[in-house]
Amino acid sequence: MAVPPRQPKLSREQHRALTLLAKFPRGMFEDLLVVAHNFDRAMIASFVEGGFATAQREIVTASGHTTIEVVRIRISDAGRRAIDP
Repeated sequence: MAVPPRQPKLSREQHRALTLLAKFPRGMFEDLLVVAHNFDRAMIASFVEGGFATAQREIVTASGHTTIEVVRIRISDAGRRAIDP
């Protein structure tokens, strides 16, 4: 009988971060996750490397004419499965 693959064990902080990302279908800016929610950039990068999230660079216009580069982080299907009970 085949044994289904086990989900990796997430820390409480990792679970909290993925749960927050799951609430935002369009994702969140990486800087917002770090500054406002105190998540570690290395943890966010590990989500992307592990397939739990995706990262996309975007250019946005601020103050009508100034452009800045941001990184939008979105939870992936694997990330959603990892937080499902």
